[in-house]
Amino acid sequence: MQSQRLPTLEDVARVAGVSRATVSRVINGIRNVDPQLHQQVWTAVDQTGYVPNRMARSLVTRRTGTVALIVSDSETHDDDPFMGRFFSDPYFGRVVGGLMSVLRPLGVQLALQMVGADGHKRLVGDLRNGQADGAVVLSLPARDPLPGLLAASGIPAVLIGRPAEPVPISYVDLDNEAGAALAADRLALRGCRRPVMIAGPPDVPASVDRISGFRRAMARHGHAWIPQETGNFTQDSGERSMRALLAAHPTLDAVFVANDLMAVGALLVLQDTGRTVPDDVAVAGFDDSSAALSARPALTTVRHPLEDMSAEAARMLLSRLDDPDARVTSVIYEPTLVERQTA
Repeated sequence: MQSQRLPTLEDVARVAGVSRATVSRVINGIRNVDPQLHQQVWTAVDQTGYVPNRMARSLVTRRTGTVALIVSDSETHDDDPFMGRFFSDPYFGRVVGGLMSVLRPLGVQLALQMVGADGHKRLVGDLRNGQADGAVVLSLPARDPLPGLLAASGIPAVLIGRPAEPVPISYVDLDNEAGAALAADRLALRGCRRPVMIAGPPDVPASVDRISGFRRAMARHGHAWIPQETGNFTQDSGERSMRALLAAHPTLDAVFVANDLMAVGALLVLQDTGRTVPDDVAVAGFDDSSAALSARPALTTVRHPLEDMSAEAARMLLSRLDDPDARVTSVIYEPTLVERQTA
């Protein structure tokens, strides 16, 4: 019995109604193709069942067709708890979704890399040896050597969030100070007189900006001092911080929380201690993640457009792959306040 013939580039071109050369440009990730033709080609790929020869593509383009998403931390995480947090934390899922919205239509694969303090040099070596064409980096520690190592090695890379130290590397970020100021203005508008804050780690740039933005905005409303506890962006740390603030300041009437997961923890403690939200205590979070929608009451929060930012990071990286000599650049997004039931 004759085996079934595998679909070819010619088959894809026939179904898409374009030339073989156009199909080749699309599949090889060459970006100067009309978006409509681009969609036609990938639709035809799905219809024909054509499977690109990735080895042949690599020989022609000198690319792997893979982008690495690197999560860089100060510790090595081979343990299940960190992996569990990665897959359950809305932040990481939103980043992956934003990246894939750009990479998937281009046929570019996304490879997840988690690296601790002892793996930075090895990772850079792997990337230089062609493990991936470039990297989008989530840098968690305040003083992370990885952005500098990537820049010094000439590896195409884009950060999500600005680097803590000056490094010649492109990044996307949010105006976190402006976002925290929006939360402060909302709480002040409600007439809150005894506000407190649950901040993130004080050595992380986004946390520093949110602390500064909230304090400065509250100062304009006449609040010279804002009591503060520090968490680590987890729900548990939000609970601990809220309990500490209630013990020290039992008459507090407003809480700004530096991310939604900590805010969910704060809400649970407020409810456990008999405080009504928002009548007794108003709460404002930060991120507008799925945690904000699932909170009870639904959380008033600052919109952090992570999907849009991650998509832009992917586009910036692809542009840099097309033009390795392009200057490093930054894109800063403006926050908005999402008003729900807690403030």
